[in-house]
Amino acid sequence: MEGVFQNETVNQILSKYRRIWALGHAQSVLGWDMEVNMPKEGILERSVAQGELSVLSQEFLLKPDFIELVEKAKGIEDLNEYERGVVRVLDRSIRISRSFPPEFLRERSEVTSQATKAWEEAKKSNDFSKFEPWLDRIIDLAKRAADYLGYEEEPYDALLDLFEEGLTTKEVVRMFDRLEKELKPLLERIMEEGRVPSEHPLEKEEYEREQMEKVNLWILQKFGYPLGVRARLDVSAHPFTTEFGIRDVRITTRYEGYDFRRTILSTVHEFGHALYELQQDERFMFSPIAGGVSLGIHESQSRFWENIVGRSMEFAGLIHPVLRENLPFMADYSPEDVYLYFNMVRPDFIRTESDVVTYNFHILLRFKLERMMLNEGVKAKDLPELWNDEMESLLGIRPKNYVEGILQDIHWAHGTIGYFPTYSIGTLLAAQFYYHMKKELNVEEHIASANFEPIKAWLRERVHKYGSIYPPKELLKKSIGEELNPDYFIRWVKERYL
Repeated sequence: MEGVFQNETVNQILSKYRRIWALGHAQSVLGWDMEVNMPKEGILERSVAQGELSVLSQEFLLKPDFIELVEKAKGIEDLNEYERGVVRVLDRSIRISRSFPPEFLRERSEVTSQATKAWEEAKKSNDFSKFEPWLDRIIDLAKRAADYLGYEEEPYDALLDLFEEGLTTKEVVRMFDRLEKELKPLLERIMEEGRVPSEHPLEKEEYEREQMEKVNLWILQKFGYPLGVRARLDVSAHPFTTEFGIRDVRITTRYEGYDFRRTILSTVHEFGHALYELQQDERFMFSPIAGGVSLGIHESQSRFWENIVGRSMEFAGLIHPVLRENLPFMADYSPEDVYLYFNMVRPDFIRTESDVVTYNFHILLRFKLERMMLNEGVKAKDLPELWNDEMESLLGIRPKNYVEGILQDIHWAHGTIGYFPTYSIGTLLAAQFYYHMKKELNVEEHIASANFEPIKAWLRERVHKYGSIYPPKELLKKSIGEELNPDYFIRWVKERYL
């Protein structure tokens, strides 16, 4: 890795780190396979395997000779930025890993693996009771995790920091206070003025999976997604992205047979995540600084492609011919129909299908409930009704069943309490990056002509190439010269819808 890692101590660290990386690589493969291929009765053995690998990874990370090397490197003053990044990431990982007893890691991995399958069964049958006992165990695990990690003001701070380094509950509360104050009247005005529809006949048009697979593959080809070379597209219950390394990144989508914008926007969204991993410096391979720095920054990349690119009029015009070619009913619809269909605004039950104006209310709902779990002793049995009450308060609609409400997301089954606010951070940052990009590029012209290379190059130079060298707040200062600012997103909503 000449030219990146020169210091002898850092190279000794990286040599020992390869085993930790390899275990993470194996866990990623097992996790991807569990979601995409594994038969449902394989869950018991898979959960035990994942648990044991989690403990083994911790053992390697906390070996005294490895910690000694990291401590030694912390005292070296002439490290370059890449080497300092390695030491920062590992020092943080060691601190976090030291906090958790091995039996806790084993239990958490086994519980979340089994809870994931329980959630899938519960969602299929609209039966919350199948997931309820697992959710209680996950809430307990979250509380214990916060206690192990430690916090100054409230348990949620400890969990937030796991997903977005340095983020505090106070900052999240300020962000949502600003969004709620601005977006509620904006939503009312948009609905009253009716410049975009609240429903569209394309929602009810049915398609065959093979038809939409062709469309999604065409879009990914235009984006330059290296299918079959460094990337894959598969199908799962909940679309996701997994990176096994810089040269192996995989995304999934889903096909429901109707409302085709769901599968298109899911595919475009996951492409944004994948691109972040694919465009990193290959000299970071096998090192701790390979990979996106935080979930908020990662989400900014996926939401950029979903909202800024995927919901633009130029993108609607670009994909209209391939839609007509593969979907017979599209003969009756224009590019403007596609644009309006992708940009409908209405309060909806499902977060992943919600519009960009109401999306952050879905995240606020989950943020409120997660704080209740940690601070107010709320149990799983209480959550469906609390969910419905909060949705009615924020969006004026009340779920009619569990699938429309508490069972719609897989994240709690994965144990990722403290994760959801990163979705709003990413949504806001997507708009912020867009306005900075517009200073240098004619973004819309590039989308219309399917010339995505300048957009990808801008994101690579400003965000992707840094991997995890810098903490997220420092990366933003280096990339765009400012911290997270909700004003950009509010401006984007007004320009798009008013």
